Amino acid sequence: MANDLPRNVVTELAPSGKLRAAINFGNLVLAQKDPTSGKPRGVSPDLARELARRLGVPVEFVTFDAAGKVFDALEAGVWDVAFLAIDPARAAGIDFTAPYVVIEGTYVVPSNSPLRAIADFDRDGVRIAVGRASAYELYLSRNLKHATLIREPSGADAFDLFLKDRLEAVAGVRQSLTAFAKSHPGMRVIPGRFMQIEQAMGTPKGRVAGARYLREFVEEMKASGFIADALAKSGQIDAAVAPPAPR
Repeated sequence: MANDLPRNVVTELAPSGKLRAAINFGNLVLAQKDPTSGKPRGVSPDLARELARRLGVPVEFVTFDAAGKVFDALEAGVWDVAFLAIDPARAAGIDFTAPYVVIEGTYVVPSNSPLRAIADFDRDGVRIAVGRASAYELYLSRNLKHATLIREPSGADAFDLFLKDRLEAVAGVRQSLTAFAKSHPGMRVIPGRFMQIEQAMGTPKGRVAGARYLREFVEEMKASGFIADALAKSGQIDAAVAPPAPR
């Protein structure tokens, strides 16, 4: 397949001769560890494997436990493509495609909490645990005026702190929060959303031909049903495939 692509697409997306794909295990909608092999599976790893096949190079997974750590690793040059939510702060260093999956950001609270709707949370005295530099932390940092964000290195750390310090809430991706609430009796997920999280592919800025090809690749993967199939195969039936990018 690489013979059908302009040479600069291959050299920009796989300059080392392999496609180094950053995978965030902190977002279970996008990636999970295979329980037997420990290898990445899910929609993001499937997209990375397909992209590598088209480029005619092997894929190498560079794994992280939080989206913020993926972005932090940008300057170190350890990955060629990443799977992150679109955010203005990240766009300063990354060229994003249009989104391929859309998910929701919301909160978990103790069952007896007086907080019941999204609009209840931006109040003095409300402490919200959140994974540092996640898409929802970046959004809440810009938009909350009264509540206090307590930033932890990863989403898992945020859950731990929420429980240990008996905070008022923890913020995150709906699917992760739902799984947490199911495994922790006495917790409930807030209905609605404070943001729509647009998950996209990205490559470091300056790879113009590579970024252009990634945008085309994502649109094809949405239109062909590849992404819907990958979500279903990995059990993420509640995640929505993003609509086609505007022309």
